Amino acid sequence: MTRQELVDSLGTIASSGTAKFLKTLKESQEASVDSNLIGQFGVGFYSAFLVSDKVAVSTKSPKSEKQYVWESEAESNSYTIREETDPEKLIPRGTRLTLYLKRDDKGFAHPERIQKLVKNYSQFVSFPIYTWQEKGFTKEVEVDEDPAEAKTEGDGETKKETKKKTKTVVEKYWDWELTNETQPIWLRNPREVSTEEYNEFYKKTFNEYLNPLASSHFTTEGEVEFRSILYVPATKKEDITDRKTKNIRLYVKRVFISDDFDGELFPRYLSFVKGVVDSNDLPLNVSREILQESRIVRIMRKRLVRKAFDMILGISCSESRDEYEAFWENYGKFLKLGCMEDKENHKRIAPLLRFFSSQSNEELISLDEYVENMKPEQKAIYYIAGDSLSSAKNAPFLEKLNEKGYEVLLLIDPMDEVSLQNLTSYKDKSFVDISKEDLDLGDKNEEKEKEIKQEYSQTCDWIKKRLGEKVARVDISNRLSSSPCVLVAAKFGWSANMERLMRAQSIGDTSSLDFMRSRKVFEINPEHEIIKGLNAACRSNPDDSEALKAIDILFETSMISSGFTPDNPTDLSSKIYDMMSAAMVGKWATQPQPAQTSQQQPAAPFSFEPEPLEAEVVEPVEAGEQK
Repeated sequence: MTRQELVDSLGTIASSGTAKFLKTLKESQEASVDSNLIGQFGVGFYSAFLVSDKVAVSTKSPKSEKQYVWESEAESNSYTIREETDPEKLIPRGTRLTLYLKRDDKGFAHPERIQKLVKNYSQFVSFPIYTWQEKGFTKEVEVDEDPAEAKTEGDGETKKETKKKTKTVVEKYWDWELTNETQPIWLRNPREVSTEEYNEFYKKTFNEYLNPLASSHFTTEGEVEFRSILYVPATKKEDITDRKTKNIRLYVKRVFISDDFDGELFPRYLSFVKGVVDSNDLPLNVSREILQESRIVRIMRKRLVRKAFDMILGISCSESRDEYEAFWENYGKFLKLGCMEDKENHKRIAPLLRFFSSQSNEELISLDEYVENMKPEQKAIYYIAGDSLSSAKNAPFLEKLNEKGYEVLLLIDPMDEVSLQNLTSYKDKSFVDISKEDLDLGDKNEEKEKEIKQEYSQTCDWIKKRLGEKVARVDISNRLSSSPCVLVAAKFGWSANMERLMRAQSIGDTSSLDFMRSRKVFEINPEHEIIKGLNAACRSNPDDSEALKAIDILFETSMISSGFTPDNPTDLSSKIYDMMSAAMVGKWATQPQPAQTSQQQPAAPFSFEPEPLEAEVVEPVEAGEQK
């Protein structure tokens, strides 16, 4: 800078030489020149006084033959400009900035701290940055020999010449050291970068010790220009709700800006993705407010998300099934969250989902595999939610579907059911919860169903009258083959799994659940012996106490087998104990007593002492009297 430029740029607050230069550049014919400049407000320089008692700027412009020094102290409101006369401090061209640090801020001058700051923020700028570092090299030096040891080495008249002893020492010196790399890896051609180099850059940048599961290196041009390298980590991210991950490092023209903008560049369900993004379109002084309102960032976000899905899809299509199983174990919940939060990308998320099924032998399958294995007459993707794989697989809802050979997805994770409800369909196949009413298996026989409904209509009304408001209605079931009855949820009501989850979130107050809980349908199997017996009881003696008690037990046991929780488990236990007692007493009391032997017999599980019979006196009957 010249003397006048020192006065205008450093001596005047809020006067930006950069802004003036850019304005001049735009007005000139060189407006198309790419200017990688920072500074617009004319106040950035004064941050030096936050840590310095004094600041000196020595500068030499090619326009002037003289070198000038601008000096100012933090406590003063003035500055001085003088000509440099010291021959040792003269420079041919350029600027030297010297900060005289305050006592409490001497740590800023520590070489390791300076090197760390340069590597963090200016690692990949297009010009080299050197730092003054202490270095050392090893060399051998002679060691003075001990006279006593030298005397013992003599042998008679002749003395052998011995080698002089040496030791290795480190000689230290100071020199300039290149601190930054001038060629960032993302500016290189992906074909020229090896997998080992990608992995090494990942470990070094994000302080990881395991290689990533996958990486994606790409360049986007056209409407928006940026370069990026994305990674899928091998380490599991525990907190699915944590947005402050610092996983995406944002660069602008290779200058590091921040790693705190993950939420603006990626949705929450992809917060596990790590990488770097280098934009040529964003300003160097970008802020979160600018990112939130920037059209450029919205376009960048869409393309970054698309590339992230392509990278994950590459893992799922790999020959090794174990690789994607490892990914799914770590980040399956994140993709399920994406089904709930990102409707626009359902088509990209759905092929990546994995579930257990009734025919998968406890292996996870994709929706593509399910559709491929569907029966020709099957019209929907069937699923059922449960709290465990065993309970879902053995639920009574699967009986008829297993007979037909239909595969059923078993949803055992709390997020599975909500995820499929948000997807609604996949490849024109709708998702159907088999634990809800109006299940259509495509094999209706209207004449037969009409006959059964007529035969059991009275029984259904009788059972509904007994159960009252506990159920919405009683129907004939088309999903049972071996169970006598089942309790299904209403079409728009909660399933047993969802009711359990909502009950857990209600924190003791279940009043808001009463309406949804009451909308259940009690379905009976007319082919089962118990239902046939109840049908006979309904026609012969509908007020029989034992029959009514059987209805109560059937209903409450069906709640358990269907995944619901009985309102009064103690009452159900008492009824079952009473029925068992009556059955066992009747059975064991009519058994013949074993003959007594001289040998001691083991005690029977149940024993009854017969009461002594009393002799009955029969009076004689006279002739003519009726007996």
